[in-house]
Amino acid sequence: MQFERFIAKRFMPRSKDGGGFSGPLSVIAVASIALGVVVMVMAVSILRGFQGEIAGKVVGFGSHLTVSNYAINPSYQENPVTLDNALAHDLRSLKGVKHLQSFATKGGMVKTKEQIYGILLRGLSDDYDTSFFAECLVEGKLPRFSEYSDSSKPSNDVLISSTIANKLNLNVGDKLRTYFWQDQDYRSRAFAISGIYNTDLPEVDELYVIGDLRQVQKLNDWSADEVGGYELLVDNFDQLEEMRTQALSLLTNHNRYDLTVHTIKEAYPALFAWLDLLNSNITLILIIMSIVCAVAIVSALLIMIFEKSRTIGVLKALGASNASVRRIFILKASRLILQGIAIGIAVSGALCFVQAKWEVVKLNAESYHMSHVPVDTDPWIFVIISVSSAAVCLLALLLPAAYISRISPAKTIKTE
Repeated sequence: MQFERFIAKRFMPRSKDGGGFSGPLSVIAVASIALGVVVMVMAVSILRGFQGEIAGKVVGFGSHLTVSNYAINPSYQENPVTLDNALAHDLRSLKGVKHLQSFATKGGMVKTKEQIYGILLRGLSDDYDTSFFAECLVEGKLPRFSEYSDSSKPSNDVLISSTIANKLNLNVGDKLRTYFWQDQDYRSRAFAISGIYNTDLPEVDELYVIGDLRQVQKLNDWSADEVGGYELLVDNFDQLEEMRTQALSLLTNHNRYDLTVHTIKEAYPALFAWLDLLNSNITLILIIMSIVCAVAIVSALLIMIFEKSRTIGVLKALGASNASVRRIFILKASRLILQGIAIGIAVSGALCFVQAKWEVVKLNAESYHMSHVPVDTDPWIFVIISVSSAAVCLLALLLPAAYISRISPAKTIKTE
């Protein structure tokens, strides 16, 4: 093997002799592989970033699984759910469940001096995980429902979206005068706007006002243990269907046939269908760039073989086997492949770092649901693309390397 390595190093183009025609072609091959790796890494990182960012926003607002009443209600008026302590304990104890929280939704409208606007009041319990709204808060502060331990005195503080605030010309500290229909009559409430949030999701920002769960209970004449539904946050998004099956099994074991479980994908089918469509784009980009890398290195190796045909003939005449000569050229090409991959990983890593830290490339939030291009800097992306690119290029070398066995020492030496 030392013999093949020595010859392969001598075959590398050198600046003082120009390296022949294979010299510039080797540079082109390295540049092509590097460019292909950069495109593949950036494509996967950006598309996975999109998927993670949007899925995170949707899940942050609506959780992974929702336990709700099985009855179908075409209006925004929910059928109440009463969850007994035993079932709640079993749901919390499911392996993979992080948190169980309650909520309720009530349809209504906001009236200002200039206009009327339809909303959904989403009431949250005092143990609700509000970390998502803290991240999306752009002005003011979060309502603190836990300060009102007396269920007869719900909090009047609410969060509104920046979309609603802009449309109705509302600011933090203003009164939000709302009206809700209940049993052939309407009920009015004057909420205080404590904060403004922005998720960049039109499905959320155009509708929802976030308030106290006890407000919805009073509006609906529900008891303290009646809610619109329960949400389950899970550890692994990829196991949604498995977790849903386990939750449904628990409901059956507790004879709660009045309840059902929905996943977040069922609540927002259009968004998740779009995210799934991005996977096909990733696959297409990977295939195209892999072909580009393979063609570049195969072309370079073929030119090397043609240019060094006399040397191949001499090596064979001196006793070198076809396998030994093939290893020489594969080692030479492998060095070019590793150079290209290393350069590509370094460049793409730098680009991902810059975008993740400074958000240089901006987006139209109305079209893309986010204000900048997100990138996923998972190290496994770089590792997998590096290994797969090297494997594809090495496999592609088998075909031109097989041509070496056809080179006759007598003909090449005589011709030269």
